[in-house]
Amino acid sequence: MTAPLLPRRRGLLLAAAATALPLPALAQAPWPSRPIRAIISFPPGGAIDTVTRLIGPAMGEALGQPLVLENRPGATGTIAAAAVAQANDGHTLLFDASSHAAAPHLVKGLAFDYSRAFAPITQLSAMPLILVTHPSLPVSTIEEFLALGRARAAAGQPLAYASAGNGSSSHYAAVLFLQRAGWEATHVPFRGGAPAVQALLANSVQFHIGTAASSSLLAQEGRLKGLAVTTRARMPRLPTLPTLEQAGMAGYEWIEWGGIFAPAGAPPEVTTRVQQAAAQALGQQAVRDRLDQIGMTPVGSTPADFGRYVAEQMALVGRLTREANITID
Repeated sequence: MTAPLLPRRRGLLLAAAATALPLPALAQAPWPSRPIRAIISFPPGGAIDTVTRLIGPAMGEALGQPLVLENRPGATGTIAAAAVAQANDGHTLLFDASSHAAAPHLVKGLAFDYSRAFAPITQLSAMPLILVTHPSLPVSTIEEFLALGRARAAAGQPLAYASAGNGSSSHYAAVLFLQRAGWEATHVPFRGGAPAVQALLANSVQFHIGTAASSSLLAQEGRLKGLAVTTRARMPRLPTLPTLEQAGMAGYEWIEWGGIFAPAGAPPEVTTRVQQAAAQALGQQAVRDRLDQIGMTPVGSTPADFGRYVAEQMALVGRLTREANITID
């Protein structure tokens, strides 16, 4: 799907012509010399899609060429990733989410290696998750919740939690939480965050670790009970909620993030220009205000910092996948 940043016909013609310039030629010609394909790993309306559409016009203006947005959802983001990994036109970028760290551990038989196929450019955004319970659960604090979960597990009546699906960010966040808590709970996966939240609202499960976008307003309204956030710092919108680290889980942090990648081998001058254009777009007050409304924080990190962060995330998610035997089958 081509976003309306360019007329559909022109966007398709540009995408079809995108094999004309091999990557090494970038060093010999001004870059960018044509519109840039921005391949998004998730459907319209998702977090990374929202961020990309917010900053796309400003990035295009800074780069001197527009971004042609193209959603390629499916298979934990690997369909979009494969398209970019195989691109050799020098004008294709991947706008991916935190599933980038999970996909190589969950999807078998990939024709490319995630750790070698991409050049990380910048982290665009960070979104905290919130541990929420149904209001009827007899707890008021995260400490009381931890004690209840431990008692229920010891009695053979473990709490049940909803996730956005096997291998989703909310699933991994809960696995890491339960490892640190030291007790077990029953996992109930759903097809997305919205049905997971609906199950909690219906009291079909007892808790959920969901994005700020899906849970913060419900917690503010009292329809769900917010107990803690997964970031190292408290959320300005919910200042009374402690972090899980403050509740005794030293070092606990889990966020949903979005970022930009180029195919491996992209020249440093290209990745630097893209990073600078993204940072400039993220610095616009209208963009920052909109991100704040949906529970996101703009980042705009350097390629080196983002590369280190992605490597750390891949290692953490790989360990959790092995230890909890997480699959998407």
